[in-house]
Amino acid sequence: MSPLDISLADLIARLDEELPEANELARISEARLRAQTLSDLGDQLIDHYVSKAKQCGASWTEIGDAIGVSKQAAQQRHTPSAFERFTNLNRHSIVLAQEAARTHKHDFIGTEHMLLGLLGEPRGLAYEVLVAKTESEQRIRDAIREALPPAGKKAPRGHIAFRPESKKAIEEAHRASAALGHDWVGTEHTLLGLIRVEEGLAARILRELGFTWDELNETVRHEIAERLATRDKQ
Repeated sequence: MSPLDISLADLIARLDEELPEANELARISEARLRAQTLSDLGDQLIDHYVSKAKQCGASWTEIGDAIGVSKQAAQQRHTPSAFERFTNLNRHSIVLAQEAARTHKHDFIGTEHMLLGLLGEPRGLAYEVLVAKTESEQRIRDAIREALPPAGKKAPRGHIAFRPESKKAIEEAHRASAALGHDWVGTEHTLLGLIRVEEGLAARILRELGFTWDELNETVRHEIAERLATRDKQ
C-alpha cells in the first residue's frame, strides 16, 4: 500500500480529465512534466526532514545512512539552501515556477515564472494580495503571457537554472522578511522580492498592473499584522 493518499490511477485519471482532447503523444509530454514536478517536490520533502534532523543534532553520517548514501553525498545534496526558511507554500510556488518554465519550453527560471508560481498557490498571501488589487487572476495571467519570451523548441530535462535577476529576487525576499521582523520567507516576501528587482520581467508586469513597492510592502505588513492579531485572539 502506498504511504501517500495518491495512486498511479489517480494521476492518470487527473491527467486524462484535464486534457480530454490531447492525443497520446501530447499526454506523454505532459506526463513527463508532471513526473519532474513530483520529483522536485520529493527532493524538497527530503530537504525538509534533513533540516529537522540537523536541528535535532543528527550528524551527516547518520543522515546519509537514513537516505542510503554516503556522508559526503548527503552533505553535498542537502546542505542548507536559499529556500531553507521558505514556507511550504512558498516552496511549492518555486516548484510551480520550475513547472511553468518547462511548460513554456524555457531553459531558465525567470522572475516571470516565479510570478506564475505565486499565482499557482491560491493559499498564499501573495495570491490574495495580487487578486485583491487587480480583481482578476486571469488579468494577471494575460499580462504575464503577453510578456513571456518565445517558447523554446522542446521542454528542458533535469535541473533548470535561475536567471541572475531571479536569484536576486530570492535574496530580496529574504531581505523583505528580515525588514518586517519575520522568521519565515512566505509567498508575500517573494512577491516583494520580485517587484524590488526592477530589471526583472515580473517587476515590469507588476508595475504595469498598478503595483508599487511601497504599496505592496504596506499591504503585506498590514495583512500579516491582522492575521497574527486574529491568531492571538483564538
